[in-house]
Amino acid sequence: MQQSRKLIFIVVGASILIASLAFGLAKARSVIKLRKEAGATHSDQMPRVMLWAWERPTDLRFINPKETGVAFLARTIRLHSGEIEVRPRLQPLDLPEATSVMAVARVETDAVHKPEFSALQRDRVAGAIAGMAKLPNVSNIQIDFDATQSERVFDRDVIFEVRRRLPDSVGLSITALASWCTYDDWLADLPIDEAVPMLFRMAGDGKQIARRLDAGEDFLALPCRHSYGISIDEPRSGLSMTRRLFVFNPGSWTEDSVRAILESQK
Repeated sequence: MQQSRKLIFIVVGASILIASLAFGLAKARSVIKLRKEAGATHSDQMPRVMLWAWERPTDLRFINPKETGVAFLARTIRLHSGEIEVRPRLQPLDLPEATSVMAVARVETDAVHKPEFSALQRDRVAGAIAGMAKLPNVSNIQIDFDATQSERVFDRDVIFEVRRRLPDSVGLSITALASWCTYDDWLADLPIDEAVPMLFRMAGDGKQIARRLDAGEDFLALPCRHSYGISIDEPRSGLSMTRRLFVFNPGSWTEDSVRAILESQK
């Protein structure tokens, strides 16, 4: 039996379906309500430690799929003016068989040619993200974006539309600035399984948020109470051992760096 597989992802054409937004919101809210009542999420089926695999050649054939999963950058989506550009993963990713994988979409906006944030852009972005569910072995999708205050309405609409398009069997996760999780609750009604608070590269009030966590305070937003996002070059102590850990590496993953992460969680 082949011990590893090489995933090289290419752009696939996303169908543009025009549907009632009201229907989409109702379906998405119904899905999340059922999940909350059940007390479980799709991400509960993933290993406790998830390694982010960004856009570089990545060989993780040495990991144990029973204790480590992989969240890999599958697509980068850039909005500018009235257009969107979808760039697929271009670098190889080597994994053991049976590895739990989460496909990540990075969404960026052009600061010079500001997007129109039109309904057409929303549908095209949502289609590109939801389309990742067709990639091999993907059971969960994660959206990674830095939503400014003015972009929140658009990003919320995208999330609802993605959830509407995804099969119920596919989980939906987002990354979240720690400040989103701390000071307001705009994430509360999103149809997501989790919002991963990013506890590294925190600017502005990052030190204040870190002090609050060190003092035992939790995040205000409930979706942020399932997992943490950390980087190996910014270690954090005092985090709940019951929550999932997404780990970023600014360099390349090695057996030693993965072993160090796993040892720190024992």
